[in-house]
Amino acid sequence: MRKPTTRSGLNKGSCGNSKAATLPAKQKVVSGHRGVVVDAFDCLPDDLVLAVLAGLAARAGCPADLAAAALPCRRFRDLAAHPAVLSRASAAAVAVPAGRWSDSAHRFLRRCAAAGNLHACYFLGMVRFYCIGSRATGAALLARAAAGGHAAALYALAVVQFNGSGGDKADKDPRAGVALCARAAWLGHVPALRELGHCLQDGYGARRDAAAGRHFLLHAAARELVSSSLHRRRNGEEEEDAASRFMVEWWALAAKTGGGEGDCNDADVRLCSHPRCGRRETRRQEFRRCSACWSAIYCSRACQALDWKRVHRAQCAAAASRWPAAAGNAQ
Repeated sequence: MRKPTTRSGLNKGSCGNSKAATLPAKQKVVSGHRGVVVDAFDCLPDDLVLAVLAGLAARAGCPADLAAAALPCRRFRDLAAHPAVLSRASAAAVAVPAGRWSDSAHRFLRRCAAAGNLHACYFLGMVRFYCIGSRATGAALLARAAAGGHAAALYALAVVQFNGSGGDKADKDPRAGVALCARAAWLGHVPALRELGHCLQDGYGARRDAAAGRHFLLHAAARELVSSSLHRRRNGEEEEDAASRFMVEWWALAAKTGGGEGDCNDADVRLCSHPRCGRRETRRQEFRRCSACWSAIYCSRACQALDWKRVHRAQCAAAASRWPAAAGNAQ
């Protein structure tokens, strides 16, 4: 009967693996008193490590997931910053919270955008355009993401065209906004579908077609219902755009601290009344007011429709009832 091999034979090279004796000393780490553990990470080729890190970046649920992958060693830190990895980062991986905004976070987003990551181009473009006040670079990043087929960036540029953001009233281009909305709607972007439906119903930037407008609005409502029910089952609440969430948090922090970057100290420019939008006027009286109460302003018809369903229906009725009385007292 064959006797079992003792573990002490591992130290003598009797395990049958003659290659273990030829490994460099730096790849051997003595574990306790019995065996030798070989550091297999040093043996992996860079292409394989890059592929693994790129797959992790594509599935990352937050920026910390990608940062954690770079912690084990200096080699991982270098490879995690490779353009092949940064270009694959998911939308959640580049969604930096406003409370953790810093120069290092800004550099990280710039590296991702330079690597060709469309999510980073969109996110950083929105932050630069609306929060930091770098209109030209923000618009250029949004245009780069839109050229790559990023639906949210297409819709963001459409809102810029509808309002003439970053310029004056003469810079409004409703036709260009409708064209951008149509491209985003074809890609399935729900706010763009809703905005396009309202444009067709009102004849704003396109030939009036009430039937087609209703079709787009019904399609948008159906998609929103399905999407919101799925996200409520997963997270308990509806999912919102990461850039919009950043802007809402950014302006809330700016209001608490009484400062911040950009033009947040201008009291005459206001936020969109839809609480989850986060867009802020780039000039005075840029956004459109509610025609009934004149107290709410919206960057788009899509935000107005969403806010109407949630809270403004009751608020507007109360405000509109007070408007004639206030006007009579003023006379």
